[in-house]
Amino acid sequence: MRMYDVIEKKKLGQELTTEEIYEVIEGYTHGEIPDYQISALLMAIYFKGMNVRERLDLTMAMSYSGDILDLSSIDGVKIDKHSTGGVGDKVTLVLGPIVASIGVPVAKMSGRGLGHTGGTIDKLEAFPGFNVSLSEEEFTRQVNDIKIAVTGQSKNLAPADKKLYALRDVTATVDEISLITSSIMSKKLAAGTDAIVLDVTVGDGAFMKNKENALELAKSMVDIGKRAKKKIAAILTNMDEPLGYAVGNDLEVIEAINALKGNGPEDLMEVVYELGSQMIVFSEIETDKAKARKLMEDAVSSGRAFNKFIEFIEAQGGNSNYAKDLSNFKPASIIVPVEAKEDGYVHALKAESFGLASMSLGGGRETFDDVIDMAVGIVLNKKVGDTVKKGEPICYIHANDKNKIENAKELIEKATVISPDKCDHMKLIIDIVE
Repeated sequence: MRMYDVIEKKKLGQELTTEEIYEVIEGYTHGEIPDYQISALLMAIYFKGMNVRERLDLTMAMSYSGDILDLSSIDGVKIDKHSTGGVGDKVTLVLGPIVASIGVPVAKMSGRGLGHTGGTIDKLEAFPGFNVSLSEEEFTRQVNDIKIAVTGQSKNLAPADKKLYALRDVTATVDEISLITSSIMSKKLAAGTDAIVLDVTVGDGAFMKNKENALELAKSMVDIGKRAKKKIAAILTNMDEPLGYAVGNDLEVIEAINALKGNGPEDLMEVVYELGSQMIVFSEIETDKAKARKLMEDAVSSGRAFNKFIEFIEAQGGNSNYAKDLSNFKPASIIVPVEAKEDGYVHALKAESFGLASMSLGGGRETFDDVIDMAVGIVLNKKVGDTVKKGEPICYIHANDKNKIENAKELIEKATVISPDKCDHMKLIIDIVE
C-alpha cells in the first residue's frame, strides 16, 4: 500500500478497502506514516466522507490499535454510559450509583475536562485519595463486588484515536461525522462492555449545536454499535442552558450528592432517569422503561442510591466524609451575585458562555496540563422560563481571584437574555435513537 494512493482515492471520493483502512491506522499508530500524509487523508475524508462500511472499519481498526478490555468475568450485562459533553454535566455521579444500587453493572471509563466542558474524573478527585487509575483486575473485581467502578482511560486504549484527535484538532477536521463516530465508538468498543447508552447533548453548550447534526451523529454511533453486536441507544438531551444549577467541580459534586439524597434539580433528574431507565432495560432487570424509572426513584427515596455512592467512593480510596458532611468542601473565598438588569422572564442562559466563565475563573482547562481550582464556578439562581425582578440574582460567581471576576461577569451578562414575554422551561429529552 502506498499512502499517496490512499489519499488520492479518497480525494476523488472513492471507497477505501478494509485492508487499506487497517494498514493506515496501524502504520500511523506505530509512527510509520507521517502526520502530513494523515492530515491530507483527514481533509479528504472531511470533504468526501465515508460510507457505513468504511466507518465501521475505521472504528474497529482504531479500537484494535491498543488494548481491548476483557470484562467477561463480570457477572451480568456490563453497561457503559457516555456523554458528548456539556456544561454542568454531573450526570454520571448521580446516574451510576442509582442504577448500581438496583443491580446494574456499571463499568465506566471517563475522561478529564477540557475547554468549557467538565470531566467526571476531575470531579471524582474532589474526594481526597480517590483512585482514578484502576488496573483491569481492580476494575473488574470492583464491578463484581459493588456493581460500579469509574476509571480514567488507559493510555493504551485506542491509542490511534488519541493521535488522530490531536491531529484533527490542529487541522480543522474535528467536526466530520465519520471521524467523530470512530473517535467515540472506538474507545467505547475497546472498553469491553455489553451495552452502551449515549447521551448526545444538543445546543449552545454542546459540540453539536443543532438537532439535525446531533441526530445524524446519534444514528451513526448507534449503527456502528449494533454492527459491533452491542446493545446501544442514544438519547439527545438539551444543552442550551447549563444542566442543573451548579457549574464547577466541587459545586457540581455537591449538587450531585444532594440529588442522590432526593434534592436534585428537575432538569438533571429528568436526564438521569431517562438514561438510567434505558440502562436498566438493557440489563434485563426490568423490560419496561416506566417501571425501570420507578425503580430508580425508589432507590433515591430509600437512601440506597446515596449509600451506594458512599460505597463507591470508599472502594476507590476516596474520603467519603466529604459526601457525608458537605462542610468538608472548602468554599471559594469570594461569592458575588450577577444581578438582572430588568424585570421579565429568563429566555436564555447560553450554556457555552457559562462554561467559559467558569473556566476563566480557574474551573476548567485550556490545555490538559492546566491545574483546576476545584472550588470556583457558578451557581445559577434562575433557569430559562423563570420570572426575575430587576436587581435579583441570576447567578452567583464563586471565585478565588478577584481579578478574574469581571471577565466572568461580562460573559454571563452577555449570555443572559431577559424578555417581558412569558416562555416555557426547556424540554430536556429531544429525541431517542435505538
